[in-house]
Amino acid sequence: MTESPSITTTFDCPAGTVMGWTDGPVVRATGIRYAHAERFEVPTPQPPATEPIDATSWSPACPQRDEDGIVHNTFGDAALGDLVPDEHAQYLSVTIPADRGADEVLPVMVWIHGGSYIIGAADAPCHDPGPLVAEQRVVVVSVTYRLGLFGFLGDGVNRPANLGLLDMIEALRWVRTNIAGFGGDPDTVTVFGESAGGDAIAQLMAAEATSGLFHRAILQSAPLGITRRRERMHADMFAASHEVSASASVDEVLSVQESMMGPGALLRHGLPALMSFGPQYGHHPLPSEDEVDAAWAARASEVEILIGWNSRETGFFTHAIGGVSSLPRLPIVGNLVHETLVHQLTKAVYTKAADRFARRHRKAGGEAAQYVIEWGVPGNPLRAVHTVDIPLLFGTPETWAGAPILAGHDAERATTDGRELRRIWADFARDGWTSPADVPGLIRFG
Repeated sequence: MTESPSITTTFDCPAGTVMGWTDGPVVRATGIRYAHAERFEVPTPQPPATEPIDATSWSPACPQRDEDGIVHNTFGDAALGDLVPDEHAQYLSVTIPADRGADEVLPVMVWIHGGSYIIGAADAPCHDPGPLVAEQRVVVVSVTYRLGLFGFLGDGVNRPANLGLLDMIEALRWVRTNIAGFGGDPDTVTVFGESAGGDAIAQLMAAEATSGLFHRAILQSAPLGITRRRERMHADMFAASHEVSASASVDEVLSVQESMMGPGALLRHGLPALMSFGPQYGHHPLPSEDEVDAAWAARASEVEILIGWNSRETGFFTHAIGGVSSLPRLPIVGNLVHETLVHQLTKAVYTKAADRFARRHRKAGGEAAQYVIEWGVPGNPLRAVHTVDIPLLFGTPETWAGAPILAGHDAERATTDGRELRRIWADFARDGWTSPADVPGLIRFG
């Protein structure tokens, strides 16, 4: 992603006149505010601008810390770049093909980034949609939202819950209202997201007042196996954080946030503590946990889904854990023990729940396709792990140069297979499920 230069393009839409910029084969309108909220407040829509909107700076990132370095140690410099922090994180960016015809209407893909609801940003270099937009002639909207204690922990009385999810809903409403001004089709909107982003999309399908905001959904590596039975954990977390005030410094908020995570939380609450923060059932706009299956079933006929996982998802995490990561080096049984652990954890956190989600969706009258990504070099500890789909979908070879997630992979093959995965995703956004054939070494469907 390049530095944003001077204004070269304007777009007229109900939000106002948006002034964007050309970046090679795409045009970008970046850092557009879609809503506003003070700390721990429900977002309100951004009113139409009376002056032109300068959309030539990247959306800021919600404040965050990567204390264990797992993201930087996987993505390298592509992780976050030089984005500035802002806890008022209701911003989005729009990317369109530079050669779009004046009357050309394109399908819209709305990206919800992952990061366990505590890290990540829409305009991070690792999420650059430029190649996807230029190759596949789609409009991509990249959404930034509140994270961690800023966006995903409340009791519904003293502090609202699900603020980050409410941010996303406001972003989708902005898209519905304004995207035609950028050449996008508001009646052909696909939301796609990875990890926490994929989970967020599942919850958006159950949320109030989201009907008609999107028509297709791609859920990538959503950890649906750890999103239930979290009420006690969230109550304990809120009790430990309820004294954080609207006047506390950002560093104070992040320090309290970190104190609620780690090995102690895993011992107390089990696997759900692997993603401590996240949407809370039974708080606006979500139904209770007992009612969420019925809410998903009610939306099934409205939203076509593509849902899947990477075959060695949890190798991403075991690779980063001392002791566990050294298992493959043990003679005779070490690699077998490690791969068995990766397989069982992947099944518990991702596979079983995603399969159940797809079956329920079909039973309720919806269309659901499933996939498994198997991409990578045999023997590479990061083969087909969590997030390996990100460098295939986003960015350029220059973006990913030196990133550990691609260490040992053939750069030419990564480029070729990335182009193929982008085509599959965009074809789904355009036409829905058309039964694409498996791509050996990359993805299989079933």
